[in-house]
Amino acid sequence: MPETYKDGVLRTSSGSKGALKEKIVQIYDAFFQGQDPSKGVPNFWDEMFLLKANVQYIESEFGKMKPEQVVALKENINNLFYHCVEALKEDYLLRIVNALQTLCALVRGVHKKRLGDHSFDIINILIGFDSAETQMQALIMHLNGFLTGEYSVSLKNLTLRLLLVLVTVTDNVSQNTILEYLMINSVFESILKILADPASRQHHGFDSVLLLTILVNYRKHESANPYILKLSILDNELALTGLGCVISSALAEFNRQFGARGEDAISGGGWFSAITNMVGSMFVADSDGLQAIGKDTNLSILLTLYEAVHLNRNFITVLSHNHAELDSRSEKPTSASSPAVPGLHPIDTAQINETPTNILATFFSYCSIIMQDTKDNERLNHARLCLTILNCIAEDQYANSFLHDANLTFKVHLHKVRMRHRKPLAERDMPSRPLACALLDLMVEFVMSHMMKNFPDELYVKCLGIIHRIMCYQKKCRVRLHYCWKDLWTALISLLKYLLSNEQTLMAQFDVFEVAIQVVNIFNLFITYGDTFLPNPTSYDDLYYEVIRMHQIFDHLYSMALRHSTNNGEYRDTANKLTGSLINIRAIINHFTPKIDSWSASNNLTTLTEEQVLNVVRGNYETLTLKLQDSLDQFERYSEKPKEIAFFTQMVRSVVCDSRKNLSITNLEQQRLLQEFSTIM
Repeated sequence: MPETYKDGVLRTSSGSKGALKEKIVQIYDAFFQGQDPSKGVPNFWDEMFLLKANVQYIESEFGKMKPEQVVALKENINNLFYHCVEALKEDYLLRIVNALQTLCALVRGVHKKRLGDHSFDIINILIGFDSAETQMQALIMHLNGFLTGEYSVSLKNLTLRLLLVLVTVTDNVSQNTILEYLMINSVFESILKILADPASRQHHGFDSVLLLTILVNYRKHESANPYILKLSILDNELALTGLGCVISSALAEFNRQFGARGEDAISGGGWFSAITNMVGSMFVADSDGLQAIGKDTNLSILLTLYEAVHLNRNFITVLSHNHAELDSRSEKPTSASSPAVPGLHPIDTAQINETPTNILATFFSYCSIIMQDTKDNERLNHARLCLTILNCIAEDQYANSFLHDANLTFKVHLHKVRMRHRKPLAERDMPSRPLACALLDLMVEFVMSHMMKNFPDELYVKCLGIIHRIMCYQKKCRVRLHYCWKDLWTALISLLKYLLSNEQTLMAQFDVFEVAIQVVNIFNLFITYGDTFLPNPTSYDDLYYEVIRMHQIFDHLYSMALRHSTNNGEYRDTANKLTGSLINIRAIINHFTPKIDSWSASNNLTTLTEEQVLNVVRGNYETLTLKLQDSLDQFERYSEKPKEIAFFTQMVRSVVCDSRKNLSITNLEQQRLLQEFSTIM
């Protein structure tokens, strides 16, 4: 009679004679019924781990049980966990694979029955407190051996999957006490070895950096985390470069997909839904298909980039490395565990575009996509993380040195929100410029495209802070960047105009004067020190022209600040500070406006050309008196603690939850594994 196989059970088609279960399923049933099938059976465990593990069946059985039933099975679960760890000592690889998959299923099954967001019960039920330290030490020792030894791609994939299962058992990573054992028995060196080796990195790079990122964030600000220390002092150039390659590859593939398909979809359902659909095929784990996790994957990559830039001074040098840009046709994913995660697949060197680029150029392009839409908290947080990374880069001396290096130029494709008054610039028409130009363009685009009712003030504060840091470096090092500064001045004045026009609405949301002070101080930096870093005297003249031309904006801004500084309003102090910041701008306006009016009257002209105004300005610099303002080139250096702790806790929680949800153990193609190991042995 024909037979069908489903959920680990062999059934007859008629169903009249019941179900014929696999031997391994019968063994599982005995354990779940509280029995010990190993009693009185010599070599039971050796034979059991020769049988193909049925992960899906184990997890489904746990799913049917109540928490108290799981607790009642503690002894059996401890016994099974212990013998799984013992099986990892075997030389026979098939036993190792089945033991690893059984461990994954046990941890995931018990996790689903946990009480609250704590892992104490998980450790007790899985291992037992008395033997936890010994068994976890042995387990991690074996896993390190698999990652660093000469083992197959599939075994290393499964090893990393088990580690990811262990580190994601609780939503709040800092409450996962399983990680205490990974703090004592480090896997840091194993991760480095994977990242330093190009072949290993192609297959295991993404899982490795995801694991590292989660480990770095365990009790980050509460106790000594050895992963933070080791990452901060890491100077292994091969490993750091490998880390950069994984990050760059993931972001580059995202950019490529967006460029190929995303922009056409923006006019429909929005860029975020377009990207979710677009990237979905990149991260489907098996033929049945899993939920698309493109944005989640890139969140983990962003967190990795943040930790590398924030913690490791040596990683900054990696950002300056040039490499050839991958042609889109070279993306041929082959990874077994995550077949389409970028960075995990071999590169066809015959299909490399020789246009030079680097991680920063790729990241700027990625940011230009992410920052286009910030209409909900999830998108807002992605943009905030991007701006935080840019903030860390912008205040680093070495990073600024190569951002402004005239000999290091790149074509950076910045995606812009579609507007009727401008046409998209073809990539082939983009000039090759220092990266600082692309960064400033990115910030200008953000300023111009986010003046909306639900004003993202936190993002604007970060954006303006990045611009200010770039200016401070140029002033300090007297770097004359050839950039169209008028674009920046126009964007900043437009922002002030928007704040004035929406005073009542915005004042109810945040301190408008804080943002206005940042804008005014950027202008003050240009006015006071512009002659040391603007490319030529004409640029300095243009600055004065823009201030004079838009004098009404600054006049109204002063009036608004004065009005709020003289009452007992909530923002009286910052309003008063703004009036003081405007002193030089008002001096310029009050000095030149009468002279321009006088010249216009004496020449019987009602409307002056730009050149005529500039001539009046050039002829009256000497009689202008400005006040030297203190601390214009000073800024508060970035610190994650205390302001950003809540934000990053939320981001790490999101990565942990998404990783746990999308971790696939059953998609490792057991039949292929069997064939692979049978050829080895």
